Amino acid sequence: MTDAPLARTAAYHILNTGYTSSTGPGVAATVSYVTDGEFHLIVDPGMVASQSNILEPLAALGLSAADITDVILTHHHPDNIVNAGLFGNARMHDHHAIYHGHHWTDRPAEGYEFTASLRLISTPGHSREDITLLAGTSEGIVAFAGDVWWRPDGPADDPITPDREQLALSRKRILAVADVIVPGHGGPFRPTTTTPV
Repeated sequence: MTDAPLARTAAYHILNTGYTSSTGPGVAATVSYVTDGEFHLIVDPGMVASQSNILEPLAALGLSAADITDVILTHHHPDNIVNAGLFGNARMHDHHAIYHGHHWTDRPAEGYEFTASLRLISTPGHSREDITLLAGTSEGIVAFAGDVWWRPDGPADDPITPDREQLALSRKRILAVADVIVPGHGGPFRPTTTTPV
């Protein structure tokens, strides 16, 4: 059995390419827009230099914050979620629930499907609650992995992981299906034999 979504009808755009203090002037999240059918998702609306770094690229796609149906919070670190409130109409998804308005619906993220092209899997390691969105696209499976990788080079040894062995298992799980990985603080990359595990 594979984690890969069965269909390949999703599309995505990077709204803001993130960085960390070692690669940029501060810390910013990689914020992504993913769509399939009636679903319009934002992944990790975190720290950015200005909220316009999220809203202007979205507007260039013909969308406003009100058009977003769902927000994926790959984990609960502030640098990845601080701008979630921009999307007040959206359902918020994390590792164990869906939040919408004043409704809280418990459900495990593992195996949750939006469509045949969009599914969540549990990938703890950077934190205990990490999840990854797998999107079947025309270019293959794209994994929106949050900080399971901060950037293409890892870091190989995540300095804040609560469990290095679990992180390695989650990285291997993603690598088994992903053609492209979108990390939490860098641009998309195609994994190679040198991608940190």
